[in-house]
Formats: sequence, structure tokens, C-alpha cells
Amino acid sequence: MFITKTYIPRRTFLRGAGVTLALPLLESMVPALQPLRLTAAAPPKRFVGIWHPHGAAPGYWSPLQEGKDFAFSFITKPLEPFRNRVVLISGLDMPEAMATTEEPGGDHARGAVLLSGARPRRNAVSPYLGTTVDQLIASTHGQDTILSSLQLGVEDAGNYGNCNWGYSCAYTNCISWSTPSQPLPPEVNPRVVFERLFGDGTSAEERRRDRKRNASILDAVVGELAAFKHDLGAGDKARIDTYTDNIRELERRIGIAIENSIKEPSADVPFGLPDSKHVHFRLMYDLMALALEGDITRSITFMLGRDLSSALFPESGFTGAWHGTSHHGDKPENVANYAKVNRYHVQNLAYFCEKLRNIPDGDGTVLDHVLIYKGSNMGNSHRHAHEKVPVILVGGIDGTFKGNRHLVFPDNTQRTSNMLLSMLHLYGIDQARIGTSTGRLQPLEMV
Repeated sequence: MFITKTYIPRRTFLRGAGVTLALPLLESMVPALQPLRLTAAAPPKRFVGIWHPHGAAPGYWSPLQEGKDFAFSFITKPLEPFRNRVVLISGLDMPEAMATTEEPGGDHARGAVLLSGARPRRNAVSPYLGTTVDQLIASTHGQDTILSSLQLGVEDAGNYGNCNWGYSCAYTNCISWSTPSQPLPPEVNPRVVFERLFGDGTSAEERRRDRKRNASILDAVVGELAAFKHDLGAGDKARIDTYTDNIRELERRIGIAIENSIKEPSADVPFGLPDSKHVHFRLMYDLMALALEGDITRSITFMLGRDLSSALFPESGFTGAWHGTSHHGDKPENVANYAKVNRYHVQNLAYFCEKLRNIPDGDGTVLDHVLIYKGSNMGNSHRHAHEKVPVILVGGIDGTFKGNRHLVFPDNTQRTSNMLLSMLHLYGIDQARIGTSTGRLQPLEMV
């Protein structure tokens, strides 16, 4: 038998005027008769880190059962359809975010601990933290993508200055750090993110010029796209059609959001942010899904807000401001209302997971080949407690990471930095420590 199939390189792009279009993984990118895992087209390992302020409502987050087949709690219930890809962890502490005798206060100033496991230096002028896991993963797995990493958010803010108790604002505004002294600010404008993913131009003038064109970015590559599809099989043609349809639909929705927007104060970016937080969240999750599907980047961080955020989420069923609602006074009714806010954000995560589960990727889906870590630097936020912080993990990393688990650790025995060290190990990055870690979190590494 002779196999004459030729294949397309995985790193194939279509280019037009001011546009670079990455492509999803196609059947034509897999050499004939070779196991997918042994080819250059093997699905990559991806990472998404999602930070939210203000902890979780006590009594509503942690499931009652430990181990497999646990009953999802009120807050985590929206993730039940993805049970086999979900790991919940209870009992982890974040000591690096805690106040000390030498450094009292500052409980809302250390959000950047989430992905670094390091204690922020108390200095408003020269912030110093540690390289975060998303950047370590990007340096190993993201060097042949258009963007080695992507930082997103929904609340704009400056990066430096004295924010709280003498700490730099960088610790509050940035969860991704490429070096211990280099925070990476998140981009909050969906249109700017879209242009970063698909546009070649990077200068402000080029972006302004492109915004004046109301045409789709796909119009710049329509000729190349038609020629490229000509010799593809039916399955690959359908895959590209779905991918490009999603791009056009997202462009349309971003355009609607811009028309109904909160205008930014800076004249340099003459268009605004969605006036609805719900629309903003969904647009960002859709952009993340496209970025992962096209292998534009393999490492993303997303800040759902900033410490002390007063954002409102009426879609949650409660209209109180985020930070104010988190100070529930341990009163049952107030705690129940805050649980609705927490559940709402998990519902948005479930929306993202569903999108990833519906994207074919090699021998599985994108959800099988990513790890999403959603967490906070607080547990019971009313008490500014940094113990028993909520940890949600979703995804299969490379398809082998086991879900359907609720891991429970005794009080004051394990820290999130040990979990970060294990995460790095699961990505093939073996180092002695990260931040203040004392050793790997071995139960997490079961495959």
C-alpha cells in the first residue's frame, strides 16, 4: 500500500493587508498513518488563568463530599456538565497574601500572588514579585505562536503608584509577570484584543486607520482563503467555514458593543468599552476561545475585576456592588446573596468551557487540551481571610489529566504555591520551587 497524502504545516497563516489569520488544527495537518501525538500537529498544551477578587461565600463553595462523584455545590453547580474535566480543591491557603506583624493591612493589595506564589515587595515605586506560571508555560509552550501570551481584563486602571498600604498598584492590576520586576498589564478593550489576534499593524496610527474600515478583517484574506480551501477535504472546509463564521459573528457583536459603550477618557483609543459587564465578559471569553482555536496563543490570563471593585452583576439575581456584597457580615441572607454573585461568575466560566468543548482538536477537543485555573487570593472575604481559598481547575492539559475530583486538605497544611509547582510539572516544567512553595501537591498530579 502506498500513502501519498501530503500535509499542511501546523504553523500555516493566511496574510492580507494588515491581517494575519491563524488557522485551526485541520485533518490535512496530520501526516498519514502517524499517531497524532507523534506529529508536529499534536494538540498543544494550553493554559488559562482566571482571577477574581473577594473570595467566595462560605458554605456555598466547597462540596460536602471528598473524592470522586461528589455533589457540586451551589456556586460550582454550573460546571456539572463538565464533571469529567473538573477538579475542585478545598483547604489551600495563600500565606503570601496574608498580613503580618511587619506588614499589617494590605489585604486588597496582593492579588498578584495568584499565579506567582510569591509575596509582593511592599514598595510603591519598585514592585517586585516573581515570574508567574502563565509566563513560564508560555516560554516553554508558546514560542512558535503569534502571541506567546495574552493578558485580558474588564476593568481599566493604571499600573504604578501607591494603591494600598504602600504597595504598588501593579500588584492589584496585573496577575501576569514576565519577570519578578515586569508586570504585564491586561487589555480591557475587546476591539483592541481582536486586532491583536488578527491584525498585523501594531502602531496606534495603524489601529486608528483600521478602525475606520468597517469591513471585516476576513475581507483582506478572502482571495487567499478561497485558494487555500480549494484542495481541502470536506471536513477541513467545514472546519474553516465554522471558524471564519465565528470570527465574523464576533466582529459583529464587538461593533454593537462599541456603539453602546462607556467611552474611555483617553483620546488615543477613540472608542469605548461595553456598558454591560455581562456583554464584556462574554466577548472576552469568545475572544479567548478563538485565540486558542487558532493556536494564536497558548497562555492567557483574565482578570474578572480588581480588588475593591464596585461592579454590578444583575444577571446574577442580586444587584449589590461586588466588594460591598463580599462584606456579608456572616449573616445568612447576605452570604446567600453573595453566593449568587459567585455562581454567576462560574456560569460564565461554564459558557467558556462549553465553547472549548465544541471545538475539535486532534483526538479530542480544546477543553481536553487546556487547563483553566480560576481562583482568588481570599477565602472568606468578609474577614479578609486568605485561608481556604476557592480553587477551580477545568481541562485535560494533554487529555490525560483526571477530572471528577474534589481534593480536600486539612486546615493550614497546604498552600497554593505548591499547587502551582505541580502545575508546572504537569506541563513538563520541572523546577525546585515557585514563590514560597515547599513541595509539589502530589494528589493533584494523578493521571
